[in-house]
Amino acid sequence: MNKWLASSALAVLATVALMVAQEPPAQQDPPKEGGKGGKGGKGGKGGFGGGAAKAKAPAGPFTRLPDGHPDMQGFWNAANNGGAVFEVQNHPIAKRGVGAGKGAVVDPPDGFIPYQPWAKQKAAELFESHMDQEPELHCFQSGVPHQNFVQFGFQITQTAAHMVMAWEFMHSYRIIPTDGRPHIAEGIHLFQGDSVGHWEGDTLVVDTTNSNDKTWMDTSGNFKSDKVHVVERLSPVDANTINYEATIDDATVYTRPWKIAYQFTKVLTPNYEQMEFGCIEGNQDVTHYTEDVGGKSKVVIKPPAGKE
Repeated sequence: MNKWLASSALAVLATVALMVAQEPPAQQDPPKEGGKGGKGGKGGKGGFGGGAAKAKAPAGPFTRLPDGHPDMQGFWNAANNGGAVFEVQNHPIAKRGVGAGKGAVVDPPDGFIPYQPWAKQKAAELFESHMDQEPELHCFQSGVPHQNFVQFGFQITQTAAHMVMAWEFMHSYRIIPTDGRPHIAEGIHLFQGDSVGHWEGDTLVVDTTNSNDKTWMDTSGNFKSDKVHVVERLSPVDANTINYEATIDDATVYTRPWKIAYQFTKVLTPNYEQMEFGCIEGNQDVTHYTEDVGGKSKVVIKPPAGKE
């Protein structure tokens, strides 16, 4: 990639990083989360929908699979994916008043990631000077728990011994066994880590270790090490809602464990499907995701004369 394209991509990313979730792609209407999403709306902080959505009709109770566990199958969207940028004191994002103090970080109560001093400084430096290293810019998977609030949502399928989560974004997926098996060997590190699950009543508890250090906690420089340990809890509320929380523990980077919480909302758009995702490293963002009849045309960025 030449210097002009690199600087252009970085400028786009710096803007996008403050929002995490961008506008949905032009090839399909935004997923509806009950009521009308509104074709022309900007999506608001939830990342999807838009305009003045109608009040949701009451959802029915969640159903159960033959094994008695809750049936969480379907297409889902993280309801907080437009506001799930994490704040850290003295971080440039915190100075701008943007971030997860508005609903994602629930412990500590102030909404800030409890970084060790050196790590707090590193997070700020990543945002200010090293956004070219942002993992999704290089088409990496997002990691756990970041993967759950990326744009375009995900699909859940279940069997008696597994839960499978498949995202449109980056073709990412997680296959979570629920049969009581142990974690893989300690020296193996993966983009999505190694997840094993078990049921506590109607709540699926997912324990994730073996992550690598190539992913961030968001798209704004907040980070973790390969020693991070994440425990997620998925608790169905009704047919269209799952409460989600995750406790993140990484003694290498943070002073204490911390917790995020928000909801997954079922996509109610008729005949909704996930699309083929194309990541072009460094040069494109989601407004150039596709071209369709009646949709936005692809935008071709041409370097100034003499900068090719």
